[in-house]
Amino acid sequence: MKTSKRVQAINKAIDKNKDYTIADAVKTLQEQTKVKFVESLDCAVRLGVDPRHADQMIRGTVSLPNGTGKEVRVLVMAKGPKAKEALDAGADYAGLEDYLEKIKGGWADIDVLIATPDVMAEVGKLGKILGPKGLMPNPKSGTVTMDVEKAVKEVKAGKIEFRVDKTGIVHVSVGKLNFETDKLVENTNAFLNMIVKLKPASAKGTYVKSVFLSSTMGPGLKISKEEVAVH
Repeated sequence: MKTSKRVQAINKAIDKNKDYTIADAVKTLQEQTKVKFVESLDCAVRLGVDPRHADQMIRGTVSLPNGTGKEVRVLVMAKGPKAKEALDAGADYAGLEDYLEKIKGGWADIDVLIATPDVMAEVGKLGKILGPKGLMPNPKSGTVTMDVEKAVKEVKAGKIEFRVDKTGIVHVSVGKLNFETDKLVENTNAFLNMIVKLKPASAKGTYVKSVFLSSTMGPGLKISKEEVAVH
């Protein structure tokens, strides 16, 4: 299989068998970015859990101290004063009936959907549409709340949601490669700290099996177990 000159150059510059510190991995990925857009820094964690069991379904949120570097489009589904509160807090869209119809018609030009509890009966009817897109509001992630001002500001500031997939992997973006190195390290540490805090009592054996950092178009670099163990 033929590889591009860009990929060949990256393969020569990195050691795929090396275990990196988080800081060294970030620096290496920053040095090797050769594309014409700003790549994201992605973190993938393989966990020793069985997501088929409800008590091992790892799911949560974390506020990245330095944000995500992305413009997050937020829709708040609420009535009257709460819709205005959401717009004042920085939501891109807010309302109810109009957006129920738009979503039924296929519109999904948003990244996060927040809803007040009193409208969830209506929003829940869109579960088959919102669920597969990862947009269904959930109290555990703070996206079903009466405090829409706080929820909107947290999401805009860098709060992200994550959940383990059926293979036991959690994958998130922790920033952009044009961030300062130490800021990306802080974001990565914040995410890993939260993963460790969510370790279920029923998980047996090694909980964090491996951690990889990668860029959008770049290689995956393995983080040393000693580095992860401190979190």
